[in-house]
Amino acid sequence: MIGESAIAQRIWEMKYRLKRPDSAPVDKSIEETMRRVATALAEPENNPEEWAEHFYRVMSDFHFLPAGRILAGAGSDRKVTLFNCFVMGNVPDDMTGIFDSLKEAALTMQHGGGIGYDFSTLRPQGAPVRGAGAPGPLSFMDVWDAMCRTIMSAGSRRGAMMAVLRCDHPDIKAFIDAKRDPARLRMFNLSVLVTDAFMRAVNEDADWPLHFEARTYGTVRARDLWQKIMRATYDYAEPGVVFIDRINARNSLHYCETISATNPCGVQPRPPYGACNLGSINLARLVIDLFEDTARLDTDILEEIVPIAVRMLDNVIDVSGFPLEAQRAEAQSKRRIGLGVTGLADALIMCRTRYGSAEAVRLTEQWLAAIRKAAYGASIALAEEKGPFPLFDAQSYLEGETIRLLDRQLRDGIAEHGIRNALVTSIAPTGTISLLADNVSSGIEPVLSHEYTRQVLLPDGTHREETVSDYAYRLFRDRYGADAPLPDYFTDAQELQPADHIVMQAAAQKYIDSSISKTVNVPAETAFDNFAALYLQAHETGCKGCTTYRPNAVTRLVLSVADPAVQQLAAPEPDAGVVYMTQPLDRPDSLIGKTYKLRWPESDHAIYFTVNDIERDGRRRPFEVFINSKNMEHYAWTVALTRMISAVFRRGGDVSFVVEELKAVFDLRGGQWVEGKYVPSLLAAIGGVIERHMIEISFLSKKTPAAAQSALGAARQCPKCGGLSLVHQEGCDLCTACEYSRCG
Repeated sequence: MIGESAIAQRIWEMKYRLKRPDSAPVDKSIEETMRRVATALAEPENNPEEWAEHFYRVMSDFHFLPAGRILAGAGSDRKVTLFNCFVMGNVPDDMTGIFDSLKEAALTMQHGGGIGYDFSTLRPQGAPVRGAGAPGPLSFMDVWDAMCRTIMSAGSRRGAMMAVLRCDHPDIKAFIDAKRDPARLRMFNLSVLVTDAFMRAVNEDADWPLHFEARTYGTVRARDLWQKIMRATYDYAEPGVVFIDRINARNSLHYCETISATNPCGVQPRPPYGACNLGSINLARLVIDLFEDTARLDTDILEEIVPIAVRMLDNVIDVSGFPLEAQRAEAQSKRRIGLGVTGLADALIMCRTRYGSAEAVRLTEQWLAAIRKAAYGASIALAEEKGPFPLFDAQSYLEGETIRLLDRQLRDGIAEHGIRNALVTSIAPTGTISLLADNVSSGIEPVLSHEYTRQVLLPDGTHREETVSDYAYRLFRDRYGADAPLPDYFTDAQELQPADHIVMQAAAQKYIDSSISKTVNVPAETAFDNFAALYLQAHETGCKGCTTYRPNAVTRLVLSVADPAVQQLAAPEPDAGVVYMTQPLDRPDSLIGKTYKLRWPESDHAIYFTVNDIERDGRRRPFEVFINSKNMEHYAWTVALTRMISAVFRRGGDVSFVVEELKAVFDLRGGQWVEGKYVPSLLAAIGGVIERHMIEISFLSKKTPAAAQSALGAARQCPKCGGLSLVHQEGCDLCTACEYSRCG
């Protein structure tokens, strides 16, 4: 039932198996998990037992996969949302409204939802406000970032946030550059909202005004700003680009909403308080006569599955909890769903078709057109049975750019009966549910790697090697043997050209009324001009956005998985100045040091922070720290803190992590503004002082803060298992060794 691969069992155990608070399992099998979900989603039906059987059937053979939030939460009686992510309300441009929005974000994340925000509503840095200069959107984004770290530390879903800013906002340059600092805004994905007018200005090499409300703050060359976006994305993979005018023009709800933000992975642009309700048809399980000349998708099964899937997702709206009442009202008034696909690349392989080829484009369009037709037909039938979505207006809806592309039969059906779901299709990130389905390819992404070796951590602390094979690859080997040469249609992400990704995304977008989660993987050696051309290609071919990943020195992410079995921890550079030892260093009679004066706004007295250094191999490194202050309120914990930090420093090794741990501390009472920047706590301020000192003595590079300065050199570890096995797809980090997913 669960599939042949051990990784599928592991994913179920880790992410979707219901357990009691003491970790005792409730679901005895994956079958029980799916029964639980099917029963919960059938509750709104007049005949729930009958529909529960239908729901269970399409899940049990992995023909349909609800999103992870649904699998984990439906029928669990937990206070969680079944929606993966939310776009939050517009942030008011006043302090009370800003922190009310922060509270809403925290409550949403506490319930398991990722969040997206448009920060374009906040006045730019330096703009007048009550006789002072406004801190600007990025300073408040720092506040959100600190909040997200705190929610993570409380044991809730790992933080997933998206921040967008309009291309005409006066702070757009600072926004583009924000992630050049690898330690800043780590909880956010960033994207620029690009307008049609801006793209015309880029093409014409015209001037581009930067304004907020009625005031213009400056003018730039549009092409220069576009190049700045491209260069930042080339150097450190962010920001992404969202073609916001195209999104709004093609929105079927153009008559009653304006979209200005997306969820964290960009899969579904949403209005304020809009949510992602997602599920995927597994195309890899629908191919018949696989690897033969007659291989094809079984459209009869597809037409049977899709209406059941649409009904399941529609019911999610009625059974899910919502962190905020505004989110419930938004979901129920429009009843958006996001039916998509996974396993596309595997299905193409089984149909003897190379990903990115003209035939792959043709088949993708054919399959998604069939899904769209069946899904819209199912939603019309549901409207006839249960009523259309409450904000349905037949004339306005039928005038929409996307709806006008539907065939006459569907349009006539909408005119007569309405439609249950305002938007129906989307292609979501499917990283973990695709692993659950026997490691099929994810979403519309290419196969990451046909086969690799992962290290499995055992309860006794030892590791076991385990071979992980892609679904299509494993079926091919079972049929033709281990020594059979792979045909040329067996391609993976490392073999493809970046343009292959774009043509596939554009082909899919024609039949998706919302949007697509997709990452274009770009080789490190790609020339900048060729890289920038990808975004122009995405715009010209009708994509709603573009996200790329090129290996770079800032994110330190390893993309190549051609042979993960040989991946080893990188040794520290001989001249890195990092000394490793099992016993603490002895303290010399004298040390070189420096004392820093720290002013914390809520304290009556300054804090004096001293860092003493020891010299090893001709280089200085921190050895001990002291704090002095007349404010006795902090005495006990500052003494304890300095003793612990000093003990860590004396052990040697890469102690830069101390900076990041301190800077991540969030004071529940609120932080303070220090030198024009929001600092979430006094401990975070102390972390900043230590970081400053480490940079001054060249223990840390100024351009490479603590987060990137690990003993692993150029590679970033998985934060869960420690392996060099992170890959970036669908806008998220995914570990091929332990199934860690940044997005939950």
